[in-house]
Amino acid sequence: MRSAQGEVLMRSAQGEVPMRCAVVGHPVAHSLSPAIHRAAYAALGLDWSYDAVDVEPGGLPAFVAGLDAAWRGLSVTMPHKIDLVGLGSPDETVRRLGVANTWVRTEDGPIVANTDVGGLVLACRDHGLDRIEKVTVVGAGATARSALAGAARLGAREATILSRSLERSAEALALAVDLGLEAQWTPLDESVAEDPPRADLLVSTVPAPALDSLAGPLVAGAGTVFDVVYDPWPTPLGRAGLDAGVTVIDGLDLLAGQAVGQLRLMTGEQLPLGLLRSAARKGLDARLSI
Repeated sequence: MRSAQGEVLMRSAQGEVPMRCAVVGHPVAHSLSPAIHRAAYAALGLDWSYDAVDVEPGGLPAFVAGLDAAWRGLSVTMPHKIDLVGLGSPDETVRRLGVANTWVRTEDGPIVANTDVGGLVLACRDHGLDRIEKVTVVGAGATARSALAGAARLGAREATILSRSLERSAEALALAVDLGLEAQWTPLDESVAEDPPRADLLVSTVPAPALDSLAGPLVAGAGTVFDVVYDPWPTPLGRAGLDAGVTVIDGLDLLAGQAVGQLRLMTGEQLPLGLLRSAARKGLDARLSI
């Protein structure tokens, strides 16, 4: 059923000035968000535009300040997810994590939201993973924070953070504790191969090559593998998971999952995950064929 917000947006979309949206990041030319959002607009009958805009690090506040009334929303990727927090009224998840990925103009002013958390949960549930007890997160940056929050929503009580630096993991560890998780840090080095952490869900938020030599041991301790990378695929971790016969979730699942939340905020409509993932897959295939 279309929400009241959706009705208003539909009417505005049919006016003289179609609404504009975009993904902003640096670099951003590789983004599949245009393929996803344009497919959603087509399914909804919206005459909206969606582009990819490269914004240099530190340039997001000025870019947002320069947007005119035709702009409805932004998908925000690295390196701007922390800078976005102060550019609108934050939702509860943003206030807690200090990370946002969505900017939406409303009648009451701009809002900023984090749909990565809900996207991770949606992707896991779509693969039959409804509840977990333990999570291992590789990395400690912005995406790792969202992974921890998503795991908490899935019922996790224990979290292990694998990273190169304990100092740089301090914020992620503090967040895990704030989320009610029993958290510990383990160095991401060859020693982890000897005693890999056991978890229902293993989430990697680091570049694929970082786990070249550790993928097999890490998968041995995991029930489900979630690698946020989608290109190139399979990653070493993804391949190890497939070879081990465990459930493997990739970055396209996360990209489509977080877009479900973004599109709901921007258009007032709930799009099916399958439609958005299919659009992402087609966009990736088209890029790889060039």
